[in-house]
Amino acid sequence: MESQSQVLERLRTAFESRVTIPEKFRRTQLTNLMSMIKDNEEQIVNALHKDLTKPKFEAILSEVEIVMNELHCALSNLTSWMQPEYVSKNLATKLDECFVRREPLGVVLIIGPWNYPMQLLIVPLIGAIAAGNCVVIKPSEVSAATDNLITELIPKYLSKDCYAVVRGGAKETQALLKNRFDHIFYTGSQAVARVVLQAAAVHLTPVTLELGGKCPCLIYGRVNATAAAHRLVWSKFFNAGQSCVAPDYVLCSKATCDALVPALRQVLEDFYGSDIQKSPDMSRIVTPKHWTRLMGLLNRTKGKVVVGGEHDEKDRYIAPTVVVDVAEDDALMEEEIFGPILPILTIESLEESIKLTKTKEKPLAFYVFSDESSVVKKVLENSSSGGFCSNDGIVHMALPGLPFGGVGNSGFGHYHGHWGFEAFSHQRAVMLRGWALEKLNALRYPPYSDEKLSWLRWTTSPKSCSIILYQTEVLEVMCQVLFEKFLPF
Repeated sequence: MESQSQVLERLRTAFESRVTIPEKFRRTQLTNLMSMIKDNEEQIVNALHKDLTKPKFEAILSEVEIVMNELHCALSNLTSWMQPEYVSKNLATKLDECFVRREPLGVVLIIGPWNYPMQLLIVPLIGAIAAGNCVVIKPSEVSAATDNLITELIPKYLSKDCYAVVRGGAKETQALLKNRFDHIFYTGSQAVARVVLQAAAVHLTPVTLELGGKCPCLIYGRVNATAAAHRLVWSKFFNAGQSCVAPDYVLCSKATCDALVPALRQVLEDFYGSDIQKSPDMSRIVTPKHWTRLMGLLNRTKGKVVVGGEHDEKDRYIAPTVVVDVAEDDALMEEEIFGPILPILTIESLEESIKLTKTKEKPLAFYVFSDESSVVKKVLENSSSGGFCSNDGIVHMALPGLPFGGVGNSGFGHYHGHWGFEAFSHQRAVMLRGWALEKLNALRYPPYSDEKLSWLRWTTSPKSCSIILYQTEVLEVMCQVLFEKFLPF
């Protein structure tokens, strides 16, 4: 078995050979990745069921289709993404070729999480491949079955010289982070993100951090309680609440809460039956350790459990639970819940609810449910978050055209679609200049004068762009007339 340093040396050698640069190579690898997902869909679903008891429907929707859509997006747009981006010029640069060139960063590291162990590892990999990088892939050891499957499949479908899977737990990951990478992409908790940042700082390695936070859901104004309950239950309890963009808590008035709670209770029965633990559509908590943490929060809350609350340690099961009369300093408000527990805080004023959200770190997503556009607009304009969605939850992250990422404590950097390509590219500024119009350069040569400075400021200002001069002959004449006295030839 290769050591970590040997793996990195192999990938570094491959990158320096420029094998990943041609579009044909990138397109081949992305196509092979698509084949990997198609050929092994059943195995992927089975692995996710072993790890999280994830139902097939949710597995296909969140771990297969999102990946396939990202692959289609990358393959359809790769040619245009790789083209130089030409920029506007002024008179002084009119004859130069000025553009932004996207170049691969080099050998990059992608560290995936356990909650969506396929999607949140492969989607950034798509961006890294499209941008022409070599990649070290580190799946989460917590989702062991998916870890095993990814380790088996990647070498079968992708170039072994350019892409490698490195496995292990915290110790192995810390050792991996001691190596020099050209970019590190991490998805997970804030605590581990700090470790990643400290390791990256040693080599001044740029990082993308996709974290989480307490995503609020404000429900104000006119709202259809039944429709709101449907969308809230689905987005909150999808994957048993183990989603970084799941609504973490609800803020609403007492009247809205009184209408919402029975609607939530009914929708849960409609979705999962009277005995939710027996439903094939409800995931389980990933490990006993995570189950214990969630039960600790539930046992410490001073709120009132009005829906759910049942649990089974052996089955790693916690019923979808709704808690009301929750105070701002309650145990359920201390940290991201990341499980099937939904606290509801009653605050009569929309303004006060917005004010409360601002006392917390900026979340990865922000939700507002309301039939009134003025309410949605007010929340949007007076909040800050990685993403924003009205009258639904988590669905915004499935669209490749929207950037996905956090702000502040919920992370920095973003990806998905073109944004993923950009995340793994260096935007290199290029100016290609010839030897023409040397008379124009006389303006910047010593001896300096106020008259030269005045002309130079004009030729480099936006005003000069309004004079469209495309022909070299015209510029030559202009330069002869204007600058002859500065530098006779």
